[in-house]
Amino acid sequence: MKILLFGKNGQLGWELQRALAPLGELVALGSRGEPLDSDFSQPEQLAATVRAVRPDAIVNAAAYTAVDKAESEPELAHTINATAPGVLAREAAALGAWLLHYSTDYVFDGSGDSSRAEDAPTGPLNAYGRSKLAGEQAIRGSGCHHLILRTSWVYAARGGNFAKTMLRLAAERDRLTVVADQFGAPTGAELLADVSAHALRAAMKQPALGGTYHAVAAGETHWHGYARHVIETARARGKPVRVEPDAIEAVPSSAFATPARRPLNSRLSCAKLEQAFGLTMPPWQRGVDRMLAEILVD
Repeated sequence: MKILLFGKNGQLGWELQRALAPLGELVALGSRGEPLDSDFSQPEQLAATVRAVRPDAIVNAAAYTAVDKAESEPELAHTINATAPGVLAREAAALGAWLLHYSTDYVFDGSGDSSRAEDAPTGPLNAYGRSKLAGEQAIRGSGCHHLILRTSWVYAARGGNFAKTMLRLAAERDRLTVVADQFGAPTGAELLADVSAHALRAAMKQPALGGTYHAVAAGETHWHGYARHVIETARARGKPVRVEPDAIEAVPSSAFATPARRPLNSRLSCAKLEQAFGLTMPPWQRGVDRMLAEILVD
């Protein structure tokens, strides 16, 4: 099997290089300096890359993820998150190849307090969410064999993330204010990559498994709860933490003005994924603790 991976240098792409390697020959491309074109702002050039490689599967971990900036450049977000995946899907269909693509909880409006299934009504609140939803629709409309994995709150030990920001601020400040009305599940890039490899291998053997799935860690928290978990873990490991537990203030989203609205409810049900592929998604704390053990080295 030959797999063409786009977005190899991102948090997820880095882990996918590891997880996909045992499945066959892996051609992994970043955004710059590659012999093959991988510029998602020029979608039709991607078609030439796919035709040159002729993969059995395309894995797209490239995306425009600057949620607030997308409000001021929605055309670019749409090109990268919708038009480009649509081109990949068209080329996959022509080759009879599979396309594995990643989407987001931001395709929903964030109302309610229950976990959403894959067939729940969509209603993105911002330009980023609209671009990701359009990407999903382009892929489904192409007729190609595909897997779309919606996920949320992705982190990794490599690169910047929310946990690292909280640790830095907790070492510098006596008080913190963190949003406590947005609910979801922190999901490790490592977990998502492993699920991806498992699901892709299974779907290529059983094409009826293709479709859209939710893939997040089990359980739920809000950003305030996530921050407290990270900071208290660091404190327990003897790391420098100035802020006391009762000095981490829980505030509503309205306390922070941002160009893009965020969904308050990012809970996603993984029941379909677990049943289809025989998986059990681990609690979010397990992955976060593993990541912290890696970054909080002595």
